[in-house]
Amino acid sequence: MNSKEHTQRKQSQSLPDVTSQDSSERFMPEISDDGNSEIYRFQCTSPGLYQCSVTGLVFYMEGEGDVTYRIVHWDWRLLAQHHKKPAGPLFDIRCQQQSVCQLHLPHCEIRSTGACQFLSVAHVTDEGTDFILPHEITETHVVINITGFSAYGNVKDEDSPSDPIRAAVLLFYTPPVDPDPTSFLHVLLLPGNVVIRDVQYQRRKINGVEMYIKTPPHCKLQPNQEYKLLSSHKNRSIRIQPKKGEFDILNYQNYFTTFEVILKQIMKTIKLLLSDSNTSSCVWKRRIYLSSAAIGTPLVQSVVGLPSDKHLFSIRKAFIDRVSGPVLKSLLDRLLEKRVINDTEKEEADAKQSKHKMASFVIDTVRKKGERASSEMITFLCEEDQYLSETLGLM
Repeated sequence: MNSKEHTQRKQSQSLPDVTSQDSSERFMPEISDDGNSEIYRFQCTSPGLYQCSVTGLVFYMEGEGDVTYRIVHWDWRLLAQHHKKPAGPLFDIRCQQQSVCQLHLPHCEIRSTGACQFLSVAHVTDEGTDFILPHEITETHVVINITGFSAYGNVKDEDSPSDPIRAAVLLFYTPPVDPDPTSFLHVLLLPGNVVIRDVQYQRRKINGVEMYIKTPPHCKLQPNQEYKLLSSHKNRSIRIQPKKGEFDILNYQNYFTTFEVILKQIMKTIKLLLSDSNTSSCVWKRRIYLSSAAIGTPLVQSVVGLPSDKHLFSIRKAFIDRVSGPVLKSLLDRLLEKRVINDTEKEEADAKQSKHKMASFVIDTVRKKGERASSEMITFLCEEDQYLSETLGLM
């Protein structure tokens, strides 16, 4: 163990044990784009445990602070020199106030296999890379205590056993373009702790317009094992290639298609199953609703990097038309609870004679308070009604 590892371990033992994600408060970060990656921002106003709803990262905050973070590329050669390999995304994390004292990084290991004992966290700085021994490993996260900021990511020993891990089957759909009825469904086999939004972002830069199809992605897969993708439809208009695909656990930044499903006629649904090529046992099975992919296209195109108040203004009409009464009332309660609006404004909203007038009053009142208030409303709306938020381009 080097001296820095030893120092980190002593620090972990001296800090309070606050590692339970059950007590964390979820938040939706502000998101911007610098052309290379998306940048997430969390403005914390009080101490506590906070979990990012996009990345799964959990921050233990000692006080208020402005945390920014993004996903960056691993240096494969550097890891190989230390006989390590990636076991999660690499997050570049900054906090000017230095108020983050503990970080929880999502992992995809299955604890009952014993694989967690091979996990550590790479701390990558301009001066080099240190490997931090975890303070604790929960069912879902690797917990470390930190004092500095730069890039952090889970790693495993290079010679660790190849045990099954929690994985994700992600689907991206390219719909037909008239008059050609042919469409394409791209199936990706990825580690379960990838950031799905980052997968969407990176593929969009390469492939252009694709529709991410939301369906339960979770399964257990064996690294470096070959799998087959099959369709239960006896239909010659469906073609799947290749016949076999390998599950690559190191795929944390190149989100390439594992299987391509070519649909030569327009179909509303398709049944797919993924099986182990050695045992033929089914590991994942779903009915995919292709017609819903078009419904999932945002009514309002999300403008990445737009200030939150301007973003609210851009979705104003669609929000007023589509938000439901119960969601609106819940949204009002949360805005009052967090003091985004005051008692008088809440009473004025409740007095409105129609849902449309109430929605109009709420969105205009909040956006006029500026970017921070608008960001809070966007976060609450994403948590209260995920479908509407996606439709409005907020997620």
